[in-house]
Amino acid sequence: MDRRLFCQSLALGTAGSALGALPFSAAHAAGGPESGATLSAFNERRSGAPWTLGFEGLQADLAPQPMQLRGKLPKDLRGTLLRNGPAQHSLGDVRYQHWFDGDGMIQQYRFSDQGVRHQARFLRTQKFLAENAAGRRLYHSFGTQVAGGSPMVSADAGNVANTSVVHHAGETLALWEGGSATRFDADTLETGALKTWTPEHAGMPFSAHPKIGSDGTLWNFGVSSAHGLLSIYQVSAQGQVRTATLQVPDMAMVHDFAVTEQHLVFLLPPLVFDLDRAHAGSTFLDSHVWKPQLGMRALVLHKDRLDQPQWMELPTGFLFHTGNAWEDGKGVIHLDYIRSDDDSAINRGFRGLMRGDFQGEPSLAVALVELDTRTDRARQTLQAHHAEFPRIDPRFVGRRHRELFMAERVAVSNRPGFDCVARLNVDTGKVDRYRYGTDVMVEEHVFIPASTAGAREGDGWLVGTALDLLRRRTLLSVFDARRLAQGPLAQGSMDRAVPLGFHGTFIPA
Repeated sequence: MDRRLFCQSLALGTAGSALGALPFSAAHAAGGPESGATLSAFNERRSGAPWTLGFEGLQADLAPQPMQLRGKLPKDLRGTLLRNGPAQHSLGDVRYQHWFDGDGMIQQYRFSDQGVRHQARFLRTQKFLAENAAGRRLYHSFGTQVAGGSPMVSADAGNVANTSVVHHAGETLALWEGGSATRFDADTLETGALKTWTPEHAGMPFSAHPKIGSDGTLWNFGVSSAHGLLSIYQVSAQGQVRTATLQVPDMAMVHDFAVTEQHLVFLLPPLVFDLDRAHAGSTFLDSHVWKPQLGMRALVLHKDRLDQPQWMELPTGFLFHTGNAWEDGKGVIHLDYIRSDDDSAINRGFRGLMRGDFQGEPSLAVALVELDTRTDRARQTLQAHHAEFPRIDPRFVGRRHRELFMAERVAVSNRPGFDCVARLNVDTGKVDRYRYGTDVMVEEHVFIPASTAGAREGDGWLVGTALDLLRRRTLLSVFDARRLAQGPLAQGSMDRAVPLGFHGTFIPA
């Protein structure tokens, strides 16, 4: 498939997430147009729900501040951890109805001989600048219809740059899967221009979970839901880009994918885009319909034959994130991902968070999948871990791996989120975990390889953040990745309650 149809979708204003590109009817927004009810509900519940601290949000940048450090940083661990996530949930009287809507903010944690220093800045996107100048929400978003708001004229007009960070080919990019990547300076956190891979690719969606292989090649994708198009990006270590686009029936909401040395793998949950709902004025989220009869479809693309898709089927389920994939000598692709039974988290749970309402979470599991490219048959087994944010040793992307790092919950709790960080051996099922405690909300932890030449898989550090609800402090922990149960080697803390975010990356000094 050439990019003609994709360009047509851009011209129609429905490329990428199609946020607000179609006329709106209040009847099609979950909860109706937002004019202040969500903010009122959240404020009423805050005193009885300490976990809401993680979803209060911020209105201003955070100046550089040293963290109080307990323990000692490993001498080879020097560089910068950059995390991204939604941080401006409210503006004026309007609080977004969905967690994914908030404007992106970069959290910077700089590791040096003097310790750890934190600062944070909002990404000055076109949308952020316009709305903050006006002092109110101007546009509809992923999951919120704003009373008196306007539809987006393009995906990048609504780009919140709030999901992840990648550092590649000398550039640091904030990612949001509905539109272009946003450049920013990893040192100063100043926002730069949108990343346009070539003039022809301006405005094309560039998703939030690119994969970088051992040769420095970056693979990524973008979705045009309204036209059922999946675009593939191949970016060399020097920044040269090649693309391909193919049509996908019953286009699903796809957040992540996996790569092997020879293949790309997409798992498509049966949360399918419905163009009629979009034309009737639903938000982008509410333009999707749960169709369990479709099952979980696996789309396999050979890197050298992207126009020849293979399809396989898995049991019905939903996912946000994959861990890793690799292929054996018999044509079988092995893949792990985090699975839930349905779409209740994205459609109900993450909306409830914005109102300060928690009614429980869907059960999660680590799914281990085998996709046989010779027979088109798929097999799946589950390991019972209530976990998310899977990460691996990045030296093993697309290659045989055994260890998966993740945030996990082991305690029964009346709040959302996780209380542990864990290392799972996907071959044996053995788990090494550290429990932060029931009053600490654990975020994604990133694996940083040891600098020692010839280091084995898992030799390095696990670094991540957590929110201490009792002390109202943000924690930054450094673990020996092979000895999580022994606790942090070093832990920084600060009297800033940073909003809970999504994903990040570490840039060595």
